[in-house]
Amino acid sequence: MCSDVTAADTSGATVSTEMKMAEVLAGVLRTERVPVEGDFFTELGADSLVMTQFCARVRKREDLPTVSMKDVYGHPTIRSLAAAFTEHPAAGRPESPATSQTAMPASAESDHRSGVPAAPRFAPWRYALCGMAQLLAFLVYSSVAATVAVFGYQWTVEGSGAAGVYARTVLFSTALFVGACALPILAKWILIGRYRPGRIPLWSFAYLRFWCVKTLIRTSPVRLFTGSPLYVLYLRALGAHIGKGVTILAHQIPVCTDMLSIGDGTVVRKDVLLSCYRAHDGCIEVGPVALGADVTIGVQAVLDIDTSMGDHSQLGHASSLHPGQAIPAGESWHGTPAQPTTTDFRTVEPATCGALRRVSYSLSQLLAFLLVYLPLTVAGVSLVFMALPRLNSAFTPGLQALDNPAFYLEALVASVVVFFGGIAAGLVALSTMPRLLSLAIRPGRTYPLYGFHHGVQRAITRLTNVRFFTTLFGDSSAIVHYLRCLGYDLCRVEQTGSNFGSVVRHDTPYLSTVGRGTMIADGLSIVNADFSSSSFRLSRASIGPNNFLGNHIAYPSDGRTGDNCLLATKVMVPIDGELREGVGLLGSPSFEIPRTVLRDTRFERISHGEERRRRLAAKNRHNTTTASLHLLSRWFHFFVLVLITMTAIELYHAIGVPAYALAGLLTLVFTVVYFTLIERAVTALKPLRSLYCSIYDPDFWSHERYWKLTAHDYVHLFNGTPFKTMIWRWRGARIGRHVFDDGCMISERGLTSIGYGSTLNAGCIIQCHSQEDGAFKSDRVALGAGVTIGVGALVHYGTTVGDQAQLAAHSFLMKGEEIPPDARWEGNPAGDADAISR
Repeated sequence: MCSDVTAADTSGATVSTEMKMAEVLAGVLRTERVPVEGDFFTELGADSLVMTQFCARVRKREDLPTVSMKDVYGHPTIRSLAAAFTEHPAAGRPESPATSQTAMPASAESDHRSGVPAAPRFAPWRYALCGMAQLLAFLVYSSVAATVAVFGYQWTVEGSGAAGVYARTVLFSTALFVGACALPILAKWILIGRYRPGRIPLWSFAYLRFWCVKTLIRTSPVRLFTGSPLYVLYLRALGAHIGKGVTILAHQIPVCTDMLSIGDGTVVRKDVLLSCYRAHDGCIEVGPVALGADVTIGVQAVLDIDTSMGDHSQLGHASSLHPGQAIPAGESWHGTPAQPTTTDFRTVEPATCGALRRVSYSLSQLLAFLLVYLPLTVAGVSLVFMALPRLNSAFTPGLQALDNPAFYLEALVASVVVFFGGIAAGLVALSTMPRLLSLAIRPGRTYPLYGFHHGVQRAITRLTNVRFFTTLFGDSSAIVHYLRCLGYDLCRVEQTGSNFGSVVRHDTPYLSTVGRGTMIADGLSIVNADFSSSSFRLSRASIGPNNFLGNHIAYPSDGRTGDNCLLATKVMVPIDGELREGVGLLGSPSFEIPRTVLRDTRFERISHGEERRRRLAAKNRHNTTTASLHLLSRWFHFFVLVLITMTAIELYHAIGVPAYALAGLLTLVFTVVYFTLIERAVTALKPLRSLYCSIYDPDFWSHERYWKLTAHDYVHLFNGTPFKTMIWRWRGARIGRHVFDDGCMISERGLTSIGYGSTLNAGCIIQCHSQEDGAFKSDRVALGAGVTIGVGALVHYGTTVGDQAQLAAHSFLMKGEEIPPDARWEGNPAGDADAISR
């Protein structure tokens, strides 16, 4: 029988909890005592990193409740925090692993307690054999593709006259496109058949078949038609159950398509992840994702397996559904994991968009691609070879072009002209053509999809989102001039040398406004195009002055933030309620936190006046050198690849198709070795280490150089293979054996350690740094053995994840957090899943 808790009992328990929490916080702050009514941030001088350490120490004490960072921000004094947990004891310490629903199997638990990581459920020889089979599959595919491309090129240029060459180019391009699109469909139905819910053991023969199909699907040219009815038709051919009038804007093509069902009139926005599989516990787990009719899924959402949404339901931007979650019909949910809300995420009314319009648009897209874009590409290649006849001699048997020194000189000249000329031509094109096209679209007006205006909008988005240029100019003063050239309104920008990172995206640059004094880290996506399944509308997206935006933020056109706001990494920007000003926002759904704390003001003296101008000038010189080195390294890589290609063409006359297999292997090996050597050279000159410094400190400039010189997406070619972790290891990461990486991005390899048998899912990020206004911080990340990082999750710097622990999909593990062994954490910010569920 339970007795009632009296006021005296509650008061006594609160005082006891206060004393214990104050003792823990004093230890973290390294002081003798702390006032129980002192504000953590404005009076005690703590920051989020200090308070995450406080939370971690509290969680280790059996006599204290489990405290999360959300609790700390909601109750920013010892007294209010202790009172909150004393009044609501059910929110305290989670149940033990023995009774938890997410407890590990007995074998894994006993292995962990004995200090031995749980062994993977496969023989080591399977790991190696699968890797060799994957390499062989790549060599066969690249050899066949290269052979077809060379034969096709030779056949097209042998046509009689310009008309004959054009006709042959169209025929060859059409055959190549149809073949490249049909191959993944045939491979899926032959190697897999129909996907069914279940588990595929990693590195098994079944996994090899899964990987082959996944790789072919993800490299299909149909990706160029994302958002088109052709894209939906292609998914149906792969086995997806998709109704009428569906619009899918996400570039990541679903893999286990038989598990995907989408009702009529649904719209899936850009950057959504719904692959219908995940990696977990040594297996690929395949499960259904069911979307009803007239469903809306916001930008950067993640849908894990075994999730569903009823008819007319909505999932907000930067939100996620975890396994077992189902949104009832007609409801709107947001957050990670998603929860009910009254917010309406449908911001544009539907328009008339019939079947005839969709068919006409699809045909026009296809004809433009086959009759214009591909022939122009072939014509450009032909012009290069016509201008440099010694390069063209590689196509002629018996001429021995490789023995002629002039061949290499012309290859050098051609690489310089094509590489640097292409950069100049690209800058001219993207600063003029999109600006002219934008005159055809009126902001605030709703247009039906799949018409002239939709085609113009797609062209503007593609032309102005070139990753090469943002990587080149980002993290420097040059990015401001580049974005202004594109069409951004930067409001008499205050130059800091770090106004924007190297990843900045938008739907249209001409309706993107950023206020004076605002600084933005990597991964900003400005969402100024709103879509329904049948219409779209462009609206201005305005980020206020004196803001700071963290990493990987989708900022909608109706975002309710104003002046002087801090938007934390992966925050869900609110689109309703009062205008937020002078505050910070964290999490999904977002909640308010302090805009600044005492420790953030440490570098203010060098952020103003003459000292700032002097340091900014020095930073600009350093960044200019870095950009020059970046261009030089990319050009040399391009030059060597040209030589490898031309050598393979000449050797083909002597040894046949194996020449292209050898060229494919050599291209891979050279790319890996080349960029590994660059990274090793950069870190040898300036090793990565934990930092807390100003952006005007030379240590930060060296870190920027590390990012720019070592940034290359080639590692994603090795997703799902044993070679991916080998490359991470060569580039400086400390990674144990048998780690499975299905598409993780690691920003600082030298500060990352990953234990034996861990699983890194697609789209997850390990980020060992953070920039907050004018301060830069970096620290190590340590993942234990058997750890699983979910799809789209982000692990911040200074964190530790214990053996066999799990971080759920789309979660954000904040800086300084410690996940205990065998625990399962979820949410943004992440916390113990059992405590959150209560």
